[in-house]
Amino acid sequence: MKGIVKELLGWIAVIILAVCAAWLVVTFVGQRTEVSGESMATTLSSGDQLIVDKISYRFREPKRYDIVVFPYRYEKGTYYIKRIIGLPGETIQIIDGMVYIDGQPLHEHYGNEVINNPGMAEEPLTLGEDEYFVMGDNRNNSTDSRNSNVGPIHRDELLGRAWVRIWPLSDFGVIKHE
Repeated sequence: MKGIVKELLGWIAVIILAVCAAWLVVTFVGQRTEVSGESMATTLSSGDQLIVDKISYRFREPKRYDIVVFPYRYEKGTYYIKRIIGLPGETIQIIDGMVYIDGQPLHEHYGNEVINNPGMAEEPLTLGEDEYFVMGDNRNNSTDSRNSNVGPIHRDELLGRAWVRIWPLSDFGVIKHE
């Protein structure tokens, strides 16, 4: 009888340790998320399963073109995935369908389509010291920082950086950000 109790307590300890380890990983290291919608096409597709790296931004600042995940402010449990276009202190404006940063055109190979709706960026928009301007790669089919219900994203809102696509298996691999 004593051996059974000891064995049972050993299993309970292992289960508790496994649950704690899983919680630590999901909270501080990485998390699975699913792309919903076409706002990041052609880079990401609806249904793609990703692992979000939640640890990198503890050691470095986010960079232009990073694909980031952040919570939507008005719907609990909803997360957006977008590309960082504007960095803290920069002035963003969309003129004649092109993105300008500090008065210079942004030369990029994402979002090559002419932007139909500049939204809040029709007028110059200067970012605060902890704000980022994010856009979907599918510029004319994306709710992003141009929209007042998203706006600039604060540094502390960034959940993490898209790291690896795990599904579909045919597209498995590290996500290229630049």
